[in-house]
Amino acid sequence: MAGLVDTVLGLITKQPKDQDAPKPPAGSRSEREAKIKDKAGLVINVFALLLAVNTWYGGKLSSTILNNTISANNQWAWYQAKNVREVLYTTSALEARVPENRAKFEAEAERMSADKKEIQEKATKLEKERDEAKLRSPWISYANTAYQLAIVVLSASILAVSMPMFWASFAVAGVGVFLSAQGVLLFF
Repeated sequence: MAGLVDTVLGLITKQPKDQDAPKPPAGSRSEREAKIKDKAGLVINVFALLLAVNTWYGGKLSSTILNNTISANNQWAWYQAKNVREVLYTTSALEARVPENRAKFEAEAERMSADKKEIQEKATKLEKERDEAKLRSPWISYANTAYQLAIVVLSASILAVSMPMFWASFAVAGVGVFLSAQGVLLFF
């Protein structure tokens, strides 16, 4: 535990790994490269974490869309079956010659009608959840792209030894955070 604390404190205070190691001339490419690498390693992990969480949420939305579409279709198929049975019972009640049979057919037709209402409520609820997931899904996809671009720009900043690119990766990741928030909260 103490080693972990020392490592984290070392990252925060930006102490060189070897105190006795010769230091390159101030402002040299290798010094700037080392400075960017020290910072970028941790930041890439944070961006990757954001990407992973966002991807998980996007997958959850995709599953909701697919599962609710299938479930709603099943509910509507069941609704149609109940509707056919209701029509058959209603027709049978109208044509029944025995009053006892007429009452049984009418009771069954009423039961089918009640079942249809319940099924319709379930199907409508599933469709509403699916439609909401469809509204959120594109924003999450856009955020994934922004996080990936942030990682690419950050990696390029190491290769180019460019602090402006390093900070630009934060701006791109910020766009990703905004898009993720839009996908989760639907501001507009």
